[in-house]
Amino acid sequence: MIQLKRTNPSNQDFIQLIALLDKELEITDGDMHSFYNQYNGTQNIKYVVVAYKNETAVACGAIKRYDDETMEIKRVFVHSDYRRQGISKLLLAELEDWAKTLNINRCILETGNLQVEAINLYSKNGYQKIPNFGQYENLDGSLCFEKVW
Repeated sequence: MIQLKRTNPSNQDFIQLIALLDKELEITDGDMHSFYNQYNGTQNIKYVVVAYKNETAVACGAIKRYDDETMEIKRVFVHSDYRRQGISKLLLAELEDWAKTLNINRCILETGNLQVEAINLYSKNGYQKIPNFGQYENLDGSLCFEKVW
């Protein structure tokens, strides 16, 4: 059974999971890794969810305020040993529910165009492709999505 825990970026399980995420992204992002990585810090993140299976931290994600009505979804990751079990969908729903309790009516996110699993996750869960925003505006390797409720 998966248990979801709302926490903050100082959670040690979250820190360990994003270290694994960063190792994977270093490979998939290639030459662009240092550019993307500068926007993946946790200093502006207040809301983190960690997923546990049998008390083992297996996945994480976060939301970060983008503006008064919008949260940006960040740092979504499922450990490779636990993929394809529906955990990312549960995690995404929990992040959205948390945003709703904070009176947010829109989530946005950026993912790389090579992140096929991420693109499928967001598309299957009601996210629509939008023009690239902010620092991703002119990057061909980035895809941006939003979901409004």
